[in-house]
This record gives sequence, C-alpha cells and structure tokens, in this order.
Amino acid sequence: MRTVTTVNVNGLRAAAKKGYLEWLATTEADVVCLQEVRAESHQLTGEVREPEGWYPFYAPSSLKGRAGVAVLTRREPERVQVGFGVPEFEESGRYLEVDLPGLTVASLYLPSGEVGTERQEEKERFMAGFLPYLVQLRQRAAESGREVLVCGDWNIAHREADLKNWRGNRKSSGFLPEERQWMTSVFDEAGYVDVVRALHPDVEGPYSWWSYRGRAFDNDSGWRIDYQVASPGLAGRAVKAQVERAASHADRWSDHAPVTVAFEG
Repeated sequence: MRTVTTVNVNGLRAAAKKGYLEWLATTEADVVCLQEVRAESHQLTGEVREPEGWYPFYAPSSLKGRAGVAVLTRREPERVQVGFGVPEFEESGRYLEVDLPGLTVASLYLPSGEVGTERQEEKERFMAGFLPYLVQLRQRAAESGREVLVCGDWNIAHREADLKNWRGNRKSSGFLPEERQWMTSVFDEAGYVDVVRALHPDVEGPYSWWSYRGRAFDNDSGWRIDYQVASPGLAGRAVKAQVERAASHADRWSDHAPVTVAFEG
C-alpha cells in the first residue's frame, strides 16, 4: 500500500502555527505534496523545513511571498525536477516532480486567475504550456514502465458536482467553459484519470476548498479544485480517497483540506 496526500497550505509558516506539524506527525502518507508554501527554505524553522522522517524538496517562487510548491517523501527520490520546461514558469514555484521507484509524483499549483485581468492571461499561458508536457510525461513514463501522479491545486472545478454554487460561478475563473474543457483534455486527450472522482463518481464534491468569507465551511459551500491526477495503471490501483475535512472551522490550518489517496501495490 502506498498513500499520497496533497494540500494547499495557504502559507506554510502560518499553517505550521495552526496545526500542520501535528497533522504531519500523525499522517500515514508516504508522500505529501504541498502548494502555496509562500516561503523560501531559509525562512522556515528547522522542524518545518526538515521534519523528522521525511526527505523534503522545495520549489519557491522568484516572486517573494507567492506560490511555492514542495514534495515530502519518506524515501529518498531517484531524481528531482523543478519546472516543466516553459521558461516563464521555471522559477514561478508552481511545479516540482520527483521520481520514486516505479512512480513519478508531482506537486502542481496552477495559477488561480481572475477574469479580465493579466492573472487570467497568465493562467491561460500556463495551461497552454502544461498540457503538452503532461502528454510527454505520460509517454516517457509508459516507455520506462513507470506510473505518474500529478497532485495539487489545479484551480479549476471540472464539473458542476465539483462546486456547490456552480450556477453563480459560470463566469468566474475556475469554472469557465474553456477551463473546464482544458481539464477534459487532461483526461480524454492526455489520458489521465481523476482518481477521487473515479472512486466517488456520483457525489457532490467532496469539496477541498472553502472561502474564509462568510460561513462557507460550515455550510459546506466549497469547491473541489485539489486533485490527484494519475496515469491509468496507477488509478486502477486506487482503493480509497478522502478529503481530510477539519472537524470545525476553528480546527482548520488552511482554507484547503488535505486530499489523501491510498493505492495498492
């Protein structure tokens, strides 16, 4: 059994003060992918930067205090790669992948976007460059007998079942028709599988992000934007997927919840 968790920590230094370290100490995950770390390694305390029992790898953004991804693994990787070959995003703190025996695991933080702004244009450029890379990644992995798992905050709700208020968000970044079609291309053209949806095909959510505004968390008015996207062989070995939703609003250490999947073999 191999277990993988992905979570947007909404600032690792802040999360560490609210319960992240306690969660990490009790998780059964073999690999943990983090997004929105928003810190360079030297800004983290030792116990946060190098938690006992883990091999941690970080890809901070060149823009201070923004983005940043990380992968923590219980065994030392064979290879570590930052970025996916598109110069604009090489130092953006949005993609980091590691090779473990038979498996490539990546942590992704796709830009969030905002309709009518440069942020949305950046998101569109990222998507345009990332899809071909996903195709190549799966092809290379297949040729070498490896599986692929891309975890992270994709900042797109693919289906109506992936956000509570889908009717009110049809013109919002994260649920635009062209973004949803792009996610469809990840699955239909690039050949990946949305692992959580495959295991929970007929449910609303399970949501993984709730705004801090209003009573979104208490009302479970959320979005499912944190995905584990796998090559078909690995997806077929997924036996359990869950969102580790906090017991209460006060117990949250991020506006996202960890998404955890257990795989056989």
